[in-house]
Parts: sequence; C-alpha cells; structure tokens
Amino acid sequence: MPPETVTREILHDHRLPAPLPTGHVEIRRITMRPGTAAGRHTHNGPVFGSIERGAVVFQIEDGPEVTLHAGDTFYEPAETVISRFDATEEGAVFLGYFLLPDDQAAALTLLN
Repeated sequence: MPPETVTREILHDHRLPAPLPTGHVEIRRITMRPGTAAGRHTHNGPVFGSIERGAVVFQIEDGPEVTLHAGDTFYEPAETVISRFDATEEGAVFLGYFLLPDDQAAALTLLN
C-alpha cells in the first residue's frame, strides 16, 4: 500500500495512573436520546470513548464542563465521579471502550 493512501493520527493518548491488568476490553456503542442526562456515576474501570454523532456535556468531579462533539474523545478514570455526561438536544451516539480484568464485567454505579 503506498504511504499516501493511509494516514494515522493519534486522537487520544492518556497515561493511566497505575499499571492495569487488562484481560479484556468491551467496546459498546451507546445511544442517548436528546436531552438525556446520565446522572452522577462512577465506573469500576477506566473508560475511553469517542463521540460518533451529536454532542454531550461532560464533567469529571468539580472540573470544567466541556461539550464534546462528533470526533471528540474522552477518558473517565476508574472509581471517579462523572458529574455530567448529558446528551444535548441533538442526542448523542458514542463508542465506549471499557478496560477490564479477566474476571470483571463493566459496571456503572449511579450516585445521588
């Protein structure tokens, strides 16, 4: 394949806080209807993702709110409060990549 027919671009490069024994990765396509709020939550493992369509308002703990659009990527650290992951009025479709040990299933814990 001639080199000019393929391009490779790093979209997200994130150093994990500690070595992670990863036995499998689940990749999920998640669809949120317009105006859907995920609610404050945590995940039992790190989640990487990319927005395919639409947009979400994203906030980790008390950090800044960021609007992510199609093509944007995100990282949700394990056991960290995700304060907002809310679809805008256009809704959102995104891919979530869940890094997990062999004996663990992905889990989301909703918080009050």
